[in-house]
Amino acid sequence: MSTTEVVVTGLGATTPLGGDVATTWSALLEGRSGIQTIEEDWAAELPVQFAGRAVEEPSTKLERHRLRRLDRTQQFSLIAAHEAWQDAGAPEVEPERLGAVVSSGIGGILTILNQYDTFREKGWRRVSPFTVPMLMPNGPVAAVALEFTARAGAHAPVSACASSAEAIANGIQMIRSGRADIVIAGGTEAAIHPLNLASFAAMRALSTRNDDPQGASRPFDADRDGFVMGDGAGIGVLESAEHARARGARVYAVAAGSGATCDAYDLVQPHQDGQRRAILAALADADLKASDIAHVNAHATSTPAGDVGETVAIREALGDSAADEVAVTSTKSMTGHLLGGAGAVESIATVLALHHGQIPPTININELDPGVVVDVVRDKPRELSAGAVGALNQSFGFGGHNIAIAFRRP
Repeated sequence: MSTTEVVVTGLGATTPLGGDVATTWSALLEGRSGIQTIEEDWAAELPVQFAGRAVEEPSTKLERHRLRRLDRTQQFSLIAAHEAWQDAGAPEVEPERLGAVVSSGIGGILTILNQYDTFREKGWRRVSPFTVPMLMPNGPVAAVALEFTARAGAHAPVSACASSAEAIANGIQMIRSGRADIVIAGGTEAAIHPLNLASFAAMRALSTRNDDPQGASRPFDADRDGFVMGDGAGIGVLESAEHARARGARVYAVAAGSGATCDAYDLVQPHQDGQRRAILAALADADLKASDIAHVNAHATSTPAGDVGETVAIREALGDSAADEVAVTSTKSMTGHLLGGAGAVESIATVLALHHGQIPPTININELDPGVVVDVVRDKPRELSAGAVGALNQSFGFGGHNIAIAFRRP
């Protein structure tokens, strides 16, 4: 394990709950849902007619020429990155010592679909010359690297719904290895489109509670029937502790370590053994004991297959004694599932839980699934004990990707 300590000094987000971190965090503590009915005509023919759209449109914060040249994923990433950078105190750093790792699980899918429609209906001459840089999966990190002149390296790991958690994990390693002093890390997603909703619905992965959209995302509930798609972005500023101390930066938490595994089991079905091994790897990398973990922000998407198995993996990894003391929540009950952006937004929630000493609740649990074997925080926030040391954020993705990130109090 590297002796270089990595800390979190800035946070930024745009989510279905708010256009920044403060409003998102306040809504999480209130237990407020950000899921709404889709009002556009195209949704009327779909089996799923609701989603968690970002509250603030990028057009409220970005100039028109940038909106025209950037995919929605890139727009979200820039907005969240600017907030995180200012929150970190707009640190002075040599460009060669600044890195960026920003991921999307799907990439510029809206650009692909919209520009194909343009090509088909109006011909090739009407296709935007910005189509390729807008659709490429590394578009969001390219936009961030250009914006902040991040020359130490710019990376975009793609691992489906684990993508932005892997981005944070890679950012930690980038600083530990000595390549950078600061890394802008996180993820973004913008995939609310009829084809994407239809595709997930065809897999029977989405909730179909069209008559109750705000009650549709219900992780751990016995009557859950699928996840709810969301969009937005979460970005953190990671920094070596030495660099942060030298400039007197405020530190939210220590990004203590990460674990990554693959199930090699099924393309879409999860396997709790891979999840368990990711947790154990994160603890080892962070030099934390199971008893140090007081809180887990679970991946728990509200799908029948995933939620219960994840709680079993937590218990197996931590052991019965430690698992009995851990408070578990799923903030997806309020934000919906931001796919490749989920791990970053949920890492922000995990960091703030440690920083403020409050754990957001899981909402919409009418009857806890009897297979759930951990203590789930329900309905209202829970105080985190003053002596609590660490917390985990977990993100899993199609393809068998499992990422666990361990944070601890400074």
